[in-house]
Amino acid sequence: MPAPPEDRPSITREDVALHAKVSTAVVSYVVNSGPRNVAPATRARVLESINSLGYRPNAAARALKLGVSELIGLVLSDNTNPFFAEFSRAIEKAAADTGLSVIFTNSALVPSKEHEQVQKLVSRQVDGLLLASTDDEPNLSSATAAKVRVVMLDRSEPLPGFSSVGVDFRVASRVAVEHLIGHGHRRIGLVSGAPGGLTTTAREQGWEDALVAAGLPLGPVVRGEWGRNGGYQSGIRMLADPQRPTAIYSISDLQSIGLLRALHEAHIDVPGAMAVVSFDGSSESEFSWPPLTVMRQPVEAMARAAVAALGRGADAKPEHRSFTSELIVRQSCGCLPL
Repeated sequence: MPAPPEDRPSITREDVALHAKVSTAVVSYVVNSGPRNVAPATRARVLESINSLGYRPNAAARALKLGVSELIGLVLSDNTNPFFAEFSRAIEKAAADTGLSVIFTNSALVPSKEHEQVQKLVSRQVDGLLLASTDDEPNLSSATAAKVRVVMLDRSEPLPGFSSVGVDFRVASRVAVEHLIGHGHRRIGLVSGAPGGLTTTAREQGWEDALVAAGLPLGPVVRGEWGRNGGYQSGIRMLADPQRPTAIYSISDLQSIGLLRALHEAHIDVPGAMAVVSFDGSSESEFSWPPLTVMRQPVEAMARAAVAALGRGADAKPEHRSFTSELIVRQSCGCLPL
């Protein structure tokens, strides 16, 4: 019978090299995906020996030797949001392309939980930290003290002392509302989230900018909790307004999905009786009914920029990368036939 795990001798790199009939250097190249090429047949033989012997590289020891862990931390504000799910997947791919692995955590929109997760990731000695924060000015003292580079995600403007990526939410929102104005709508409502955050405020300002520039009155504003249910409840309240709008700008896909349900239950034809434009451009927006016209955030480009910012030298000055959202026209605004 095989020995219990605690009684088994530790398999070393030298054991793998002897079994595969190669040098320990070749084993290192295969294990660490180093810069030197290894012949496919040799690589396959080394991998077979690793599996056969049950060799497990000591990542902690390697991190101490190299001074890096090849791990980065990612703290999301809400991993149930399809936008952040797609953003995190793009980050994972961008990190893998540079030889890094990602530890994912979720703060569930709770600032104290976010702070705790940042501390835990710093204690894990991650090489860098990506943060989609619930706060405009999060507590990053633990990362700063440990000299762990932090890049802020989903930012409409810079956070002093830190690199960041995001889109110009104000400009993007103005483009979305101008699109509705171009359809002839003169009363355009806004479905938003809890007030106070920079990204929320910027999107609301873009809605207002478009209406003021067109000489139109500000339509009704309904703010609710973030998510599908918040959009649903906001839609019900919007429809109760005696001066209901003919079009609605909803500042997130999740809220827009809930809004569409409220409109359908009220037998409001979309887009015939009510046009809708959303923000984010997650895959969920494409498969709603009708498919949502959206301002789509370039998650792949932002993910690459965020990971690249982590890899800049320790003395590099923080920078903010602002990306352009793209208007994706679908049926909910009335452009395309259902």
